[in-house]
Amino acid sequence: MSERTDAATPRGIDPRGLRFAAGITAVLLLIVVFLGLTGLSTAQTAQGWAITSASAAERVLDPAFLLLLVTTLLFLWGVLSPRTAPWGVLFRRVIAPRLAPPTELEDPRPPRFAQGVGLFVSALGVVLQLFGVPWALTIAAAAAFIAAFLNAVFGLCLGCQLYLLLQRAGIVGRARPASA
Repeated sequence: MSERTDAATPRGIDPRGLRFAAGITAVLLLIVVFLGLTGLSTAQTAQGWAITSASAAERVLDPAFLLLLVTTLLFLWGVLSPRTAPWGVLFRRVIAPRLAPPTELEDPRPPRFAQGVGLFVSALGVVLQLFGVPWALTIAAAAAFIAAFLNAVFGLCLGCQLYLLLQRAGIVGRARPASA
């Protein structure tokens, strides 16, 4: 997206920062998937749906659960205060000064919506893990990883694309659908 100057459009953001943050998020989520496949999360499938206080405590102390919880909180931070989110601050203070200025800026609304989608997916994995749903944490982390990986490596933001589809349908961002 290119920079616009009309009053209705918020100031643009550097898309390289978004890809940087997606890269870090993808690494965290890949670790969650790995831990989910090799850790206590896998052991839960052998126990079935039986929920006991001991198994609930094990689920909460599962390293995959704890890391997905941290990632979920980082998504929440990105939704509530994107300007102060850690990966954005790290990019602006350490990486961006070493780069040439961006050639174009991006509308911040689609990436913020994408953060909300990541928040929803990861929070769903956290909640389902708490209820003892087998493989829910690993599947949610894998889905979020795929989206973060595509954004980091190819610049394809699935949440941004969803935002644009919803915007064209008139569901978000506009009072009426966009004309083609």
